Amino acid sequence: MKSFQLLCLIFYLTIFGCNSKEKVENEIITSNQYITVLGTAQDAGFPQIDCDKECCKSFYNGTESKKLVSCLGLVDIASNKKWLFDATPDISQQIRNLKTKRLDNSKLVDGIFLTHAHIGHYTGLMYLGREALGANNVPVYAMPKMKTYLEQNGPWSQLVSLKNIELRKLRKDSIISLNNHLNVTPFLVPHRDEYSETVGYKIEGKNKSALFIPDIDKWHVWNKNIIEEVKKVDYAFLDASFFRDGELKRDMSKIPHPFTSETTTLFENETVETKNKIYFIHFNHTNPTIKDSHHLKDSIQNLGFHFVKEGDVYSL
Repeated sequence: MKSFQLLCLIFYLTIFGCNSKEKVENEIITSNQYITVLGTAQDAGFPQIDCDKECCKSFYNGTESKKLVSCLGLVDIASNKKWLFDATPDISQQIRNLKTKRLDNSKLVDGIFLTHAHIGHYTGLMYLGREALGANNVPVYAMPKMKTYLEQNGPWSQLVSLKNIELRKLRKDSIISLNNHLNVTPFLVPHRDEYSETVGYKIEGKNKSALFIPDIDKWHVWNKNIIEEVKKVDYAFLDASFFRDGELKRDMSKIPHPFTSETTTLFENETVETKNKIYFIHFNHTNPTIKDSHHLKDSIQNLGFHFVKEGDVYSL
């Protein structure tokens, strides 16, 4: 009798637990405005080129899934529009993944917001050119130095001259109103600015807001307080390129990023409510938390932090 009751309880929890989860997911997906995660990896993706390390072997032996390069999508159902944040080498698949039955998908995208001129964040623009799509005036939002770089250097300048893309200049801390209930604001962050400045974005919807900072040198060299900035929003998609120092066999001070361990330590005395707002993104192939499952990932999530995965949806 007890065994029968136990089986009934398991059946109840399975059926009604799943229904409850599906209800929450459906509420998010049916939101009129949302952010969706289109990629999670650092610029070179996962697995990374010519990598024979254990991290990439896990993909080749079938125990780990491929990870597309870090990218967010922004969708507004009411206005029938969608945008990309960064144009990655995986843009073809990411635009495909951005499409939804709730939109008229006759238009590729309504705009692409670039963060900076490192390979994982803008080189996807090449697929809009003559050799590929031959796109027509896709709006590309870029900061002044980034805009000039695209205009004056091939092959990107050809995208401009053939009107495959239409460059739109951004200004730091200046709001771009996409519609009455959707605003985007770029802000400068310190990074290795060889060809362009680097920005993060604040995305504000009707009810919620988000930060997107996929690349930054270190939190302490920024002129803003990351803790206070996180507290102002509902979601903070933050740079997690490397987990800890010594992860690479080279001088990591020359490629500075806030280690995941540094960020969690920085926020260790904050409330769970604040920690819950942090969603790590932009993982290097060597970062153990890029894996679908890892004990370090579990321990950090138990503290209240989150790790994004492709297909995640966040209502605005």
